[in-house]
Amino acid sequence: MIKEYQIFLAGSWRPCKKAVEVTNPYNEEGIGIVHQAGEEEIELAIRAARKAFPELRRMPLYRRSEVLQKITDGVGERREELARMICLEAGKPITDARAEVSRAMLNFQTAVEETKRLGGEVIPMDLAPGSESRFGIIRRFPIGPILGISPFNFPLNLVGHKIAPAIASGCPIILKPAPKTPITALMLGEIIAQSGLPAGAVSILPCSNDLAETMAMDERFKLLSFTGSAKVGWDLKSKAGKKKVLLELGGNAGVIIHQDADLDLAARRCAAGGFSYAGQSCISVQRIFVQEQVVKPFLDRFLNLVRELKTGDPMEEGTNVGPMINSDAAERTEQWVVEAVQQGAKVLSGGKRRGRMFEPTVLRDVTRVMKVCSEEVFAPLVVVIPYREFDEVLSAMNDSVYGLQAGVFTNDLKKVFHAYEELEVGGLMVNEVPTYRIDPMPYGGIKDSGLGREGVRYAIEEMTELKLLGLNLK
Repeated sequence: MIKEYQIFLAGSWRPCKKAVEVTNPYNEEGIGIVHQAGEEEIELAIRAARKAFPELRRMPLYRRSEVLQKITDGVGERREELARMICLEAGKPITDARAEVSRAMLNFQTAVEETKRLGGEVIPMDLAPGSESRFGIIRRFPIGPILGISPFNFPLNLVGHKIAPAIASGCPIILKPAPKTPITALMLGEIIAQSGLPAGAVSILPCSNDLAETMAMDERFKLLSFTGSAKVGWDLKSKAGKKKVLLELGGNAGVIIHQDADLDLAARRCAAGGFSYAGQSCISVQRIFVQEQVVKPFLDRFLNLVRELKTGDPMEEGTNVGPMINSDAAERTEQWVVEAVQQGAKVLSGGKRRGRMFEPTVLRDVTRVMKVCSEEVFAPLVVVIPYREFDEVLSAMNDSVYGLQAGVFTNDLKKVFHAYEELEVGGLMVNEVPTYRIDPMPYGGIKDSGLGREGVRYAIEEMTELKLLGLNLK
């Protein structure tokens, strides 16, 4: 019998009138029935969050740290169970799902440590005549209830990127998980329920996107933290009113392979960065710029690796590329490839769809106006673009509405720092693909790729506000 999952409302489990079935994207089998919060449940959760805030904001740092440690340990105790659910819900290969659980543990463990470092600073205020004997103390204070909205592609770790810094900051949070992958988030709720947080500190509410939009407009939330598509994110920001907004959105990540690069390393990393989890990451490699002198030797290496990738059942240990999240995503990718070929692109590998499975695909002879270049494919598809001069490729990389992360393979430090200065992105990876991320680092983009930064320390800054105490000892 398929298990039913109630919503996690203010520390307790609550049934709802409406429920939906969650299915496995690989075989479309049902894996759970998930209750859906309605207006009544959402109102109760918001009131509970507001009621919990005074207690949570005054919770001693050692207690917040203890709570986060219990959550970290709880995730570790259920790591295989969580990984299997990620695999079933999201179609993520089981080895990648296990890696996500490990990342989530690091994320919560980082929150344990950052909680202990929540301090402030003392500043001189005798910098002007008449201000003698004065100094200031600055501390960070939690801003209040937070609304977190997470996507399907990392159903545990990106939920953790909302919840962990909220707990560390002393802010209650209501988390709306993605409709396609809510069960993993609710399993995290089971762990949180045993952590000792006050009721109302965390709610996990699967609900309709329309109700999530209504919450985003509710002035009782002091911050909206959204990870997802650029279109939805910027639309929510326009409706969010006076609250702070943190957006982690999409990209069409580019990587530069210069003539002095280690081509074996570049090929291996691009194969992993372009096709892991069927390319369904906002920092998946999409545009590969290769200097003309090394296009052929790079492609020889790269295409061999791409053709060796195993596609199929994500629950099998050796699978590299599983299904796309739904049929619409796979069909859209197919349409974009067909359109690109009609416009002159050449398929070097892959290009075919079988249901929700899409072959790892490499295109060449593309132009910037093609959707496979200018938009976010969010699929197992990369394009290879030759270039001549380094300044030329920097301009080509910047010719995008997105600016999340980029990569450059070169051993020329002058070029590294030139790229660092010129590329319009939130992060540049050297001798690495833009897909690389370690969770404590500041993560986010510019342009249409987002607003603000995640990573526990940096999210805490978004979830708190500075308050000055000015002292006159005269």
